[in-house]
Amino acid sequence: MKIAIMGAMPEETAPIIAQLEDPHNEIYAKNRYTIGHYGDAELVVAYSKIGKVFAALTAATLLERYGCDMLLFSGVAGAINPSLKIGDLIVASGLCQHDLDITAFGHPYGYVPEGEVFVESDKALRKIAHDVAEKKGIALQEGVIATGDQFVADSARKRWIAETFGADALEMEGAAVAVVCDALDRPFCILRSISDAADMDAGFDFDTFLESSAKRSADFILSMVEEIVHADALR
Repeated sequence: MKIAIMGAMPEETAPIIAQLEDPHNEIYAKNRYTIGHYGDAELVVAYSKIGKVFAALTAATLLERYGCDMLLFSGVAGAINPSLKIGDLIVASGLCQHDLDITAFGHPYGYVPEGEVFVESDKALRKIAHDVAEKKGIALQEGVIATGDQFVADSARKRWIAETFGADALEMEGAAVAVVCDALDRPFCILRSISDAADMDAGFDFDTFLESSAKRSADFILSMVEEIVHADALR
């Protein structure tokens, strides 16, 4: 089994790469892909760089060039649901693009013709995420994650995204990854650890809590890998 693990920044993938057995790097399309093993799973790990374009390129490369069977995304996000606090974990039930706007043509926000406003993540992988959370004794929220090429640090924009999409958290890559995985028919799971509250203090909170939140998400993702391999072995 070959599993793609992706983040947007080196801080999000470094804790995973540190756990790989016999890792080696390859450079493709101006990006680095690290291949190694974690237990019985072969992992291909990459950080895309920030934003939807780089995220889509990296996700497509992981699935097409490296032939990964599924994709897990580990990273941080800003909370827009007030129930989410710094350090909390959220797994995406669905993802949308909050900055996609062709409403002038009569379409809803986040929609493009022949596409969907929301892309649903894989139910089986979400179930594994909840199983891991139960075993670890930690809370895991499930909800909508909104993606856009903006670091949101404005309370009015935060409210608009929450009201328009029913979103619980926001970030800058997940929906692009979801579109690629859906188009290529590969299961995916987007897990985020809350690093900031997406308000006027977001910049300060992000700098302060990025490293610890990223490590929390990465540890959870590796526990998911263990469960995925175990479930595959039982088939």
